[in-house]
Amino acid sequence: MANTIVTMEIPTNPEKVWQLIGGFNSLPDWLPYIPSSELLEGGRVRSLANPDGDAIVERLEEFNDKEHFYTYSIMKAPFPVTNYQSTIRVLEHSDPNRSIVEWSGSFTPVDATDEEVIKLFSGIYSDGLEALRQAFQVLAV
Repeated sequence: MANTIVTMEIPTNPEKVWQLIGGFNSLPDWLPYIPSSELLEGGRVRSLANPDGDAIVERLEEFNDKEHFYTYSIMKAPFPVTNYQSTIRVLEHSDPNRSIVEWSGSFTPVDATDEEVIKLFSGIYSDGLEALRQAFQVLAV
């Protein structure tokens, strides 16, 4: 099993960051790679579309509004992995007007090396967190 973790400082407080990213259906609000999301099964499953039109179906495994994190697994996706589980978490920063967002994942590569899938998901997480950071920089101006 391979894993990766990406963290980024965001220029606003954790509550505001969680308001934007804490909904399981909120990815299109801040992640340019995901233009649409539809909740299924009473909100426990989301069906996402990527820019290529590929379906990504994910199941909410754990949600903690108080501690600002949720964990999800992939049920269907065009990625070369199985046993994918990921957590996105908003953490406090020493400066109350800033926060740290951590996005981590573990997965088993299929027809790919650990390094290839680590690079793939590290890139997705980094690009997503950079888009989130930029969204709050625009709001702060």
